[in-house]
Amino acid sequence: MRSFLSALAFTICVANVSAQPKEKPTDFAHEVVPILKAKCAKCHTNGTYKGALSFDTREALLKSKAVLPGKSAMSELHKRVTSTDAETRMPPGKAEPLTAKEIATLAKWIDDGVPWEPGFTFKPASYVAPLKPRKVNVPAARPGLEHPIDRILDAYYAANKVTPPELLDEPAFARRAYFDLIGLPPTADELDEHLRAKADPKRAALVRQLLTDNRAYADHWLAFWNDALRNEYRGTGYIDGGRKQITAWLYKSLLDNKPYDKFARELISPNADSEGFAKGIKWRGEVNASQIVELQFAQNVGQVFFGANLKCASCHDSFIDNWKLADAYGLAAIIADKPLAVHRCDKPTGATASTKFLFPELGTIDATAPKAKRLEQLAALVTHPDNGRFSRTMVNRVWHRLMGRGIVYPVDVMGNKPWSEDLLDYLAVYFADNGYDIKKLIEHIATSQAYQSKAVPLAKEPGDGYVFRGPELKRLSAEQFLDAVWMLTSTAPAAKSGAFPRAPPPFPATTPKERQFVRVTLVDCDPLMRSLGRPNREQVVTTRPDQLSTLQALDLANGQILTTTLERGAANILKANLKATPDELAEWVFVRALSRKPTDGERAAAKSLLGDKPTTESVADLLWAVVMLPEFQLVR
Repeated sequence: MRSFLSALAFTICVANVSAQPKEKPTDFAHEVVPILKAKCAKCHTNGTYKGALSFDTREALLKSKAVLPGKSAMSELHKRVTSTDAETRMPPGKAEPLTAKEIATLAKWIDDGVPWEPGFTFKPASYVAPLKPRKVNVPAARPGLEHPIDRILDAYYAANKVTPPELLDEPAFARRAYFDLIGLPPTADELDEHLRAKADPKRAALVRQLLTDNRAYADHWLAFWNDALRNEYRGTGYIDGGRKQITAWLYKSLLDNKPYDKFARELISPNADSEGFAKGIKWRGEVNASQIVELQFAQNVGQVFFGANLKCASCHDSFIDNWKLADAYGLAAIIADKPLAVHRCDKPTGATASTKFLFPELGTIDATAPKAKRLEQLAALVTHPDNGRFSRTMVNRVWHRLMGRGIVYPVDVMGNKPWSEDLLDYLAVYFADNGYDIKKLIEHIATSQAYQSKAVPLAKEPGDGYVFRGPELKRLSAEQFLDAVWMLTSTAPAAKSGAFPRAPPPFPATTPKERQFVRVTLVDCDPLMRSLGRPNREQVVTTRPDQLSTLQALDLANGQILTTTLERGAANILKANLKATPDELAEWVFVRALSRKPTDGERAAAKSLLGDKPTTESVADLLWAVVMLPEFQLVR
């Protein structure tokens, strides 16, 4: 029988559940935007808001109460477009009413929860993202405020009347740094060693120590790059040779901390080991013209290296930003083996694509050169010293990864205005000036007071008015969650044959035994990993969902994989702690799971759950209760 602690954990878990998306959600960009542009925009966007109704952003629309997510029949918008009364029908007057198909599309959109393309607005952008790097005049240092990031943010806080957040205590900082930098919690001995350390500053010493653990760093950041580079160990396209892994190349690149500009050049102008990214997926049968391999290449290069969404622009001029059909096809033509016919909305236009770089002011591609030479030229332009978009995009991704939200939001819409242009430009120049060293960039951010401060949870999505107040709470990724569970319970499975093409290097002699196991990033995806957000990687993924879904809650509550793992772990823990009292067992679990000892109330609840003589079942219940706690599942 579950104890009160278990019930409390489950209640907290389920209370945060959000609705699971439907199998085929509305395509906002292609289905909804054209209707709103044609029928609603004239009267309800860009400064003209008849009836106080604005469609500029999702936030503005919801604020008007014209749509009730999930309830189309009760929404005023639906009532107006279906009205037969000339006085209330929308659009008004002599304008053509919506067709039955258009009405059905809007109804489904509302019932699907009013999905909206991240960063999209009907209001024309007044901000133009710069291309070239810009050197920032960093405010002067003063006692207690030496770090350049903190000096920039100090001026930002003052301008925005924000009180800087307090610093984390040492156990909380250690847990955050371990999870963010190597993807695991500290062992009990590592935590104790950090708390007793005399180094000054001890936090900077810990950051450097973690980043020198090359094996743990590569194991953790492999998931980030597998997502971004569409690299998976099995799945669509591998059987017939239409897709190729880059795992061995990628893993070694992370182990060696390959400079990011060289990393990018080897992906764009590839060798035999790195060509899988450029190769894309060759789908079986007929596909939409925008899904051919050449356009996949354009979409992937644009998204990964520039935060540019070329998916819409691969079908037509984009509805959601300024990219044109010619931009996507121009980039795609660089890798094409033969003349590339241009299609608009899957229909041939009769035109042939001309090679074109997204930022032609940096240079051009010789269309008459062999493909290998064209790719060399493209790689040089992508990493050109004057291409500030390349460095800004990467530092924004790293900031998002460490701080919970990008300086530009979303990270794949780098045309949006950053909340601090000075901070973004400073980091981009710092990154380039330091040889595009990703570890050095991570260290620079992680040694700032900004990173080491308490998380400031957002009550709701702030929309256009976002003001940085400190780091945000981050959910553990599927890999971090399961690695932490495996480490706590000593239940990591052996790597399946063929899951990793080359054996990862041996653990360094300094690696604690608790961390010597095959990490989740190196094994095939199972249903629990998929439920927790590990993507199938058929498309570029740069951010994963940060809300708990119904399926995740069910899998965590009583899914067979987690249940079996915790039962096996309970047996392992009992075997390793044969003479431990219930009080000692409770402390053992809390320190390893949460990097702290239990409170008096938690200790009493845990002892009640374990009973006078702990059993495999009672220890498994305690493990389940602890890993369900938000404190375990969040990086604070």
